[in-house]
Amino acid sequence: MTAPDVHDPSASTDNRLVVAISSRALFDLGDSHALFERDGLDAYRRFQIEHEDQLLKPGVAFPLVQKLLGLNRLAGDKPPVEVILLSRNSGDTGLRIFNAIQHYGLEISRAAFTSGAPTSDYIAPFKADLFLSANAEDVGRALAAGVAAATILPSTAPPRASEQLRIAFDGDAVIFGDEGERVSREEGLEAFHRRETEQAGEPLSVGPFRGFLTALHRLQTAFPAEDSPIRTALVTARSAPAHKRVILTLRRWGVRIDEALFLGGRDKGPFLDAFGADIFFDDSPANVESARKHVATGHVPHGVSNR
Repeated sequence: MTAPDVHDPSASTDNRLVVAISSRALFDLGDSHALFERDGLDAYRRFQIEHEDQLLKPGVAFPLVQKLLGLNRLAGDKPPVEVILLSRNSGDTGLRIFNAIQHYGLEISRAAFTSGAPTSDYIAPFKADLFLSANAEDVGRALAAGVAAATILPSTAPPRASEQLRIAFDGDAVIFGDEGERVSREEGLEAFHRRETEQAGEPLSVGPFRGFLTALHRLQTAFPAEDSPIRTALVTARSAPAHKRVILTLRRWGVRIDEALFLGGRDKGPFLDAFGADIFFDDSPANVESARKHVATGHVPHGVSNR
């Protein structure tokens, strides 16, 4: 399957990193969402209005959003990051969400409330580089439109004490295309390594998170490399000799990755814990299940692993 054109972050007129996030990824709405699924929209609406002044607890992606917005305090007059709220709530039921945003001091002022309709239609007008949601349908729509997107999964991982923002990515089918994974599945690991060795000098194809990685790299370059508030890692099942093509591709793209872990099929969770990731993006359902025990994790439903 041919990947859609990847969103070009340079299309943002002010060059900011724009992250769109759903209300269920930002706050813990588990109880009210369960009520909605069990008793329907009217019961949900009554519940939210009756509990309008009851503070929502932070959700899985809340610490990540805090750190993203915290970068604005380091940048002077031009805030380099904007977070947009995209919610299937109505404006009426969404008042509780904005009450929580105000309570926690989150600098989020733009939002779209769709009253149950898909939120993905508003990602492009907001020029978002990344979309995070607890709704897999909205995530799939965003990926199909060429925007980096991930389904935020429940996690018991504690927030990281470090003030540095740490983001980790899988390689194939996330930063890069999924051709390598298809060869490995269809022809075996030996054929995969042979192909990667033969094509080591050819850059890997672009995956759905290439645009977001580029935007993040651009943001990194605004800070001193020796004292950057952002650190990135590639955490991949690849190992030598398949590592060479990855390194040369990133070099050709002119994109900086601070740490590269070539694990050769080892369980990623403990390594992500050691890196201290605030979030990890992976396409493999098996890898995601392992990772979310250790760190906040976003499933990228793209490529052969999700067919």
